[in-house]
Amino acid sequence: MKTVTALLILGLIVMGLTLTAAQDSNTSKKEEPPVTGRWAIIETNRGTIKLALYEEDMPITTKNFIDLANAKFFDGLKFHRVEDWVIQTGDPTGTGAGGSGKTIKLETSPKLKHDKIGVVGMARLGHDLHSATSQFYIIRRPAQYLDGKYAVFAQVVEGLEVVKSIQKNDVVESIRIVPAPRPKSDEKSTDVESKDKDCQDCKKNNEQTEGQKDSEQKEEKENK
Repeated sequence: MKTVTALLILGLIVMGLTLTAAQDSNTSKKEEPPVTGRWAIIETNRGTIKLALYEEDMPITTKNFIDLANAKFFDGLKFHRVEDWVIQTGDPTGTGAGGSGKTIKLETSPKLKHDKIGVVGMARLGHDLHSATSQFYIIRRPAQYLDGKYAVFAQVVEGLEVVKSIQKNDVVESIRIVPAPRPKSDEKSTDVESKDKDCQDCKKNNEQTEGQKDSEQKEEKENK
């Protein structure tokens, strides 16, 4: 009887450890942040807005946006929709019903949600989930009821004050796609390597100078 009880307790302990490990694994997966790629620099008549693009998680959506930006499609378009919670542009007709003439498939990711200010997503032309074309929006407050229905493809990293100041019929002057800036840690590492090299060069020069002095002193003694 004691043996059976011990085995039962041991089994429960093993099950508990297994469940804990599985929960920890799931938690670690959920905590992985989305990876950002290139940046989009949006120049408006109110100032500059900088977006970090989720190229890895949203390849179709970001490619569509990048292609349109590189073709200068957005240049001169108005923010045709401005509400307390969102601003929207990308429609050449300015009515909210226009687009680029091409639609793309809806992409979603559990890592990308409408959970904070500055989230950027693709608008649709209608109820069809796959009707996104060129219109995009930036939210001014969380709007998680949009999750799973619209593609989140970028995040504002600089210029939130500009997003808040946009008014209806303000203009997108241009959008440029640029490489993401190097992390400051990389810059510090480069600075350290440069300083180390400079120090090594200084040391080498000092050693050469000292050696030259010794040689000159030796010649002077021999001449005497």
